[in-house]
Amino acid sequence: MFKLKHFAVAALPVAVFASFSYAAPAWQEGTTYNAGTVVSYSGHDYSALVTHTAYVGANWNPLATPTLWKDLGASSGSVATPTPTATVAPTVKPTTAPTTAPTVTPTTTAATGACTAPAWSSTAVYTNQTVSYNGRNFQAKWWTQGNTPNAAEVDGPWRDLGACVGTATPTPVAPTATPIVTATPTATPVVTVTPTTTPVVTVTPTTTPVVTVTPTATSVVTVTPSATPVGPTPTSVPSTGGKEVGSYFAQWGVYARGMEVADMVSNGSAAKMTYLNYAFGNIQPKNNGYECVAGYDKLESGATTPKAPDAGSGGDAWADYGRTPARQVSGGTPITWETPLAGNFHELQSLKKMYPNMKIFISLGGWTWSKWFSNAAQTDALRKQLVASCLDIYIKGNLPLYSGRGGPGTLANVFDGVDIDWEFPGVIGQPYNTVSANDKRNFTLLMAEFRAQLDALSKANGNKKYYLTAAMSAGKDKIEQTEPAEYSKYLDFINLMTYDFHGGWEYTSTTYMDAAYENNANPAAKTDFHSNLYADPNGPNYLDPKTGQRGVASYYTIDDSVKNLISAGFPANKIIVGVPFYGRGWSGVPNVNNGLYQQATTPAHGTYENGIEDYKVLVNAPGTVYVHPVTKQSWKFDGSTFWSYDTPAVIQTKIDYVNANNLGGMFSWSLDGDDKSATLMNAMSKVRK
Repeated sequence: MFKLKHFAVAALPVAVFASFSYAAPAWQEGTTYNAGTVVSYSGHDYSALVTHTAYVGANWNPLATPTLWKDLGASSGSVATPTPTATVAPTVKPTTAPTTAPTVTPTTTAATGACTAPAWSSTAVYTNQTVSYNGRNFQAKWWTQGNTPNAAEVDGPWRDLGACVGTATPTPVAPTATPIVTATPTATPVVTVTPTTTPVVTVTPTTTPVVTVTPTATSVVTVTPSATPVGPTPTSVPSTGGKEVGSYFAQWGVYARGMEVADMVSNGSAAKMTYLNYAFGNIQPKNNGYECVAGYDKLESGATTPKAPDAGSGGDAWADYGRTPARQVSGGTPITWETPLAGNFHELQSLKKMYPNMKIFISLGGWTWSKWFSNAAQTDALRKQLVASCLDIYIKGNLPLYSGRGGPGTLANVFDGVDIDWEFPGVIGQPYNTVSANDKRNFTLLMAEFRAQLDALSKANGNKKYYLTAAMSAGKDKIEQTEPAEYSKYLDFINLMTYDFHGGWEYTSTTYMDAAYENNANPAAKTDFHSNLYADPNGPNYLDPKTGQRGVASYYTIDDSVKNLISAGFPANKIIVGVPFYGRGWSGVPNVNNGLYQQATTPAHGTYENGIEDYKVLVNAPGTVYVHPVTKQSWKFDGSTFWSYDTPAVIQTKIDYVNANNLGGMFSWSLDGDDKSATLMNAMSKVRK
């Protein structure tokens, strides 16, 4: 699913801080930090986004955990004596005795004129931190422990940052006994700006279909082509009574984005939806096989550092059923220390009571947590083990105990089915994923096993309906690695991921390094659309220069993906078309052709990750909105930054396409990208009218 995945998010500002004449206290493991606390780490100041405990050994330092800390920029002033924030006292007696923190790894304090980075330690664990060693500064490229920094070692875990003056003297920090207490984070305010009325300018060109407009304010330029667009243009809209309207709720959206389940009720989204996918659940090696897992917290850097040894192994029970939400669904049961469910699961339970006809699915996998699908689907025994474990947790509701929550049956009757988001059968997604030549057949067999066990549960529970869906790539190359005519027999419908066709990861600069310190420059890369309805025969990715035929990238369109699925035997009425509630962007774009099809230097700056931004931010960003006459995709350009994203008008074009082709409906990724008024959900839900 969405390519930002777990914990690869940054934060909205939550407070305005006075200027400091001295450096903030140094961050320390074993300390509980309240939301808004400012610390210094590796030469930068950081502000805590939520109240949390930096458990010893978890390595939840500010640089490695952007879901917990907001980077405020380079530290300034003289170094202050580190003053840990007071630990949060439990409001009730813990069910187990507090655990004394083990000895803290010594930190370092630089002597006068010395290297400012902490001295390298052979016992410490490093991810992205900067250290000093033998008069030089080094930065960890990935997870490392015990590897001595070496300026001559190019392929090692350390990046040489150059010489520094002197050496740092280690100063041990005395450990203190810290009770491990789960603290309730405070609510992160979300500031929503109501956009001013946007003028719409309609231009009818006589030659070129792209019109250059010099904006004085944000405007929309709609171009009427003289040529016939590629693909069908509906002349009538058939009946839409049975259309599905769905969306994904991102587990981690409760942190930096501050999106609670209650917000989809208050902004009206929930009333317009027929189903909701909760993203994501993870699977891990367990009991000599592979099983769904829940009930543990583990930050891991798979989304931003795929080469990390623990990539793909994360979990967030705190978001799922440990925390007390900042806002709760009205009419739900109060959350106390004795309540078996808290967090998002508690709110989904309340949502189910408010909207009993809404289907709620657990979505398994996603971009970051698809590591073990291929291995888990290899044999009949492994498939049975995986499916049984997933249904035991999410359908039977037998949640593992976590911080006094969970237990047998506590999650029963919350989820109505399972959504499989394996990215991707037969094609490597994240570089750490398992993949096999047998994935094509095994994906079908895995769907058959889920269907068989769900049907068995249905019979045991009075023929209650349980649903099975899958999130599928729109790419022709990925569709060809599956058996649409076969696996469609077991699915109620698919969520066709018709977005992320192009994005800021495609750039030309040879100096830009992404979050994983990798350079993926492509000299041929150009700005393009990320969720276009049709292909542009004049686009840079349409023809393969070697064959003169359509290239693989040109088939990444909504129209092509739908046609490829239907021709492969997948029923049209089971195809749910995806709508992005976010945009993909580039910067360093020349002011030519309104930024379209131009080489870019870097991904555009994003609030949570470079190259990506929520609609609620983009709608208020500077620039002019254009609509391409053939692809039907809109984009915004301000003279140097290009964003491809959907407007309500573009969504209506997709609704017309869905209705004209008798498709099953529409869904979005994801709810937290919409604005406070649910503008995009309101537009998308018109598919049912």
